[in-house]
Amino acid sequence: MAVSPDFRDYVLDLLEPLGRVRARAMFGGAGLYLDDTFFAILANDVLYLKVDERNRGEFEAAGAAPFKPFADKPHTMSYYEAPAEVMEESDKLCAWARQAWEAARRAGATGSTKRKQTP
Repeated sequence: MAVSPDFRDYVLDLLEPLGRVRARAMFGGAGLYLDDTFFAILANDVLYLKVDERNRGEFEAAGAAPFKPFADKPHTMSYYEAPAEVMEESDKLCAWARQAWEAARRAGATGSTKRKQTP
């Protein structure tokens, strides 16, 4: 679940317009926080954004996959891969990240992540 420093810095640069986004190390990857709200995961040089019932459909329509922390287990988390087309432009990524931050705030995500089992 490693994340390269270059990819971490690239994502943080793209997200700069949101405000003070911090990356905190977690299990080789990183968790992203805005205003102390955990809203994204960096793992294997992929950005995963928090989803809930309000924004999950947009991710699914874009063909994004859920975050699966263990390749050998069927568990996924309520974070989906940021679509490739938004990873090139700061304004697009910030719009998706803002929705992820709002989903995290609705869920009360201040550091906890919940796993759900996929069928």
